[in-house]
Amino acid sequence: MSEQPVKIGLLSFAHGHAHSYATCLKKVPGVEIVGIYDDNVARGEEAAQQHNVAFFAAADALLDQTPDGIIICAENANHRLLVEKVAGRTRYILCEKPIATTLADAQAIIDACAATHTKLQIAFPVRFAPPVQWLKETLDAGSLGRILAVQTTNHGSMPGGWFVNQTLAGGGAVIDHTVHVIDLLRWFWRTEVSEVYAEIGESLLHPNLGIDDAGLLSFKLANGVYGTLDTSWSRPASYTTWGDVKIEVTAEQGVVFVDAFKQNLTVSSDGIGKTRWQNWGSSMDQGLINDFIDMIRTERTPSITGEDGLRALEVALAAYQSAKSGQVVQLPLEKA
Repeated sequence: MSEQPVKIGLLSFAHGHAHSYATCLKKVPGVEIVGIYDDNVARGEEAAQQHNVAFFAAADALLDQTPDGIIICAENANHRLLVEKVAGRTRYILCEKPIATTLADAQAIIDACAATHTKLQIAFPVRFAPPVQWLKETLDAGSLGRILAVQTTNHGSMPGGWFVNQTLAGGGAVIDHTVHVIDLLRWFWRTEVSEVYAEIGESLLHPNLGIDDAGLLSFKLANGVYGTLDTSWSRPASYTTWGDVKIEVTAEQGVVFVDAFKQNLTVSSDGIGKTRWQNWGSSMDQGLINDFIDMIRTERTPSITGEDGLRALEVALAAYQSAKSGQVVQLPLEKA
């Protein structure tokens, strides 16, 4: 007797990752996409046609299909609204990062899921990149000795659209990219960031953008490790991929450098008009989706929790506070 299919619904294609997640879902045996909802009807209908699934003009109509899990890829500021609508009507939610634009909304998301016994996972796919997983295993093994410092980058191309709308996005490059790397560092060492100092540039790389497009964070972890993060929308449209995540760990027994996006071939083609990287390794998005489906099937706890999402967001918000005041900001922040 075959297992019942795992039914997944997607709410909003505002974030480009939604297309990747939909593609990844189709590659998991026994998974059925029961439909797409989007408050932008044209965008939702286009996505539904592209992925050959049903479109629902109302979220409740999609939820009436009794999905086992929901993936939310709305604008950052709309995550809370959709999570509160979905919680209790499905047992599992995968919410795009950052979890929210404020700590209050992040906590409300966590509380809504707890109150309805809904398991919440946050979309931090870089945890599933093989080079990053190798670094995690190396750090866990302790072969590097005492860790002294970590230097990191997360550069990308300026995404435009709602990503440069302060109300919808909650900020620019700093909130967009800080959360990925901070989540990795918290995961590596099971510790929190204790203080942050940041300098942030608005319209520094993109004239008249009106929102931050570059930032440099210096921080200290509670375990004594010092770190830096260069986060920006500094990659031009002609760049070979959307950006990078690079990590350099300095320790007593040596220095380790990891590039999360290094699994690729460089392909130059007149047909596409520019040089691109063709990935040959495993997909981190596929790893994230596989993990989410496994959570549903095994009914286990999320591997990346709402609390993980909140703590990563907190560091980005602390960076904005520090840049505004010119002072070091201590964590945790007040949630009000």
